[in-house]
Amino acid sequence: MTQGVEFNRLMLQMRSMQMEAMGKPQAPAAVERNANAPAFDDMLKMAVDRVSELQRTTGELQNGYERGVPGIDLTQVMIASQKSSVAFQAMTQVRNKMITAYEDIMKMPI
Repeated sequence: MTQGVEFNRLMLQMRSMQMEAMGKPQAPAAVERNANAPAFDDMLKMAVDRVSELQRTTGELQNGYERGVPGIDLTQVMIASQKSSVAFQAMTQVRNKMITAYEDIMKMPI
């Protein structure tokens, strides 16, 4: 649940930065800045670390299941696999949005 909230907060922050760079007025609700909130790069690093952790856990579960470790069943392995897949796809979408925003900024006349 918190991963979804962090992703939404990251997307809001990216939209805000894009609007600011393009010189368009922003919606007042989208510009909530909190002094205690983590910086954009910290949030991005935490998200990448979380995806890496999910993939590592999935790999360990898969290896344990293949070796026949007691207590690891196929449903656990499949759920962990799907979680890491969805997290990786979300990070890919964030990366694509960041690249698009960067390209838009680079195309702007000075």
